[in-house]
Amino acid sequence: MTQYADPVVDTPAGAVRGVRDDSGEFYRAIPYAAAPIGARRFTSPAPHPGWSGVRDGTRPSPTAPQPVRDFGGLDMTPYFGPGWVRGEEYLTVDVRTPAADSGKRPVMVFVHGGGFVTGSTRAALYDGSAFARDGIVLVTVNYRLGIPGFLDLEGAPPNRGLLDVLAALHWVRATIAAFGGDPGNVTVFGQSAGATLTGALLATPEAKGLFRRAIIQSGSGTGAFTPEQARRVTTAAAAALGVEPAAEAFAGIPDERFLEILPALAGLELRTSTATDPLAGLSPFSLVLPVQPADALGNGPARDVDLLIGTNTEEGHLYLVPQGRLESSTWADVLALAAGVCTDPETEVAAHRAARPNATPGELRSAVLGKALFGAGTAHLAQAHARISGGRTHVYSFGYRSTALNGRLGATHTVELPFVFDIADKPWLHGDTGLLGPDPAPDGLAARVHAAWVAFAGTGDPGWAAYDPQRPLAQVLGS
Repeated sequence: MTQYADPVVDTPAGAVRGVRDDSGEFYRAIPYAAAPIGARRFTSPAPHPGWSGVRDGTRPSPTAPQPVRDFGGLDMTPYFGPGWVRGEEYLTVDVRTPAADSGKRPVMVFVHGGGFVTGSTRAALYDGSAFARDGIVLVTVNYRLGIPGFLDLEGAPPNRGLLDVLAALHWVRATIAAFGGDPGNVTVFGQSAGATLTGALLATPEAKGLFRRAIIQSGSGTGAFTPEQARRVTTAAAAALGVEPAAEAFAGIPDERFLEILPALAGLELRTSTATDPLAGLSPFSLVLPVQPADALGNGPARDVDLLIGTNTEEGHLYLVPQGRLESSTWADVLALAAGVCTDPETEVAAHRAARPNATPGELRSAVLGKALFGAGTAHLAQAHARISGGRTHVYSFGYRSTALNGRLGATHTVELPFVFDIADKPWLHGDTGLLGPDPAPDGLAARVHAAWVAFAGTGDPGWAAYDPQRPLAQVLGS
């Protein structure tokens, strides 16, 4: 590889040194807000004070405190990254750019997933080299997770992780021109929890003017907790810690203790008389909103934002196959799941069985789970956006089936990411326990998917017709 001199960029907060390679320039661990330490873990993000001299942007950032997550026989390290890498200053962004010049290139801001409790910019899946290669300035964002990020507490603003993403978008608007990006052509895109956060931005008044386009990969426009559901989680957390459910009481508790009590929050009964559990018991944290984002798009910038949105065809497999539950599932398991996530579970299961009469209980359990977590909320959001945006909505369905775990993993949650980032040929994604399995990715699929994302960021057109609510069809990617 060619050796290059390290570039330096002047930003409003101070100068940053990065690295230059064959795909462009890379600047890491740039703070967009002050370090969230002590009581500041439960406040709105504060402006960073800046620095003198040249900041080292060649090394990765610390990460938000987070637990270790285990997906059985599947290696999810490329998705979750290294876990908790300690350090106070983790409200940071990484910037990958073709060149820090006056280019005014399209900007894409990626918000990672991880169930609102894990993930970071350090995950290998978020390698932005291909985006820089294709003329995009890519920004990846760390935000607060778990209790500091999403527990609803008296005396603290709600949805602090979402406030962090908003602060990062303000940073982009003020700073990205120094990295060769166009602050007037910003696309926010996220996956899983990050996609749900992106959907919430569409309904957030404070997000108006901060981005022109959005991409929602396997998120949900109906994935927020109601205030009543959030209170149940807060009550349980306070009881586990032995303190009052208020920010003042939580402020002196170390992050290690917050992680220790997470098992006590797992599996809480969150179904209420008015709402099912939108996360099906998989996480005790989500956004907390009185109205779901899909029902509140008129409050935010959605009307003026182009939207690309979709899901994978076997989302639920990730939560069953690696744990050996796909084959062991029974009809009782299917009905029990449906009872927790559907308002009319018997009708829901009957509809799935009618659509797939030869499916096993495990396959139907996966289908019910995938629809509850991602499918229904994605369809609701796509319909709502298409009705108000005048042809600005594009929908996809990703169907490539991973051959991991003896060919059983399928087109599961997260499997589209290597194709979006055009890194599906990386060895660490393959093998029987790798996300894509032992088989090579189909020729050209990653190039086509990645090109659609790049085209959408540039023009709002991914290469297929806009979504029609009266004829709701999706573009199939993979088969």
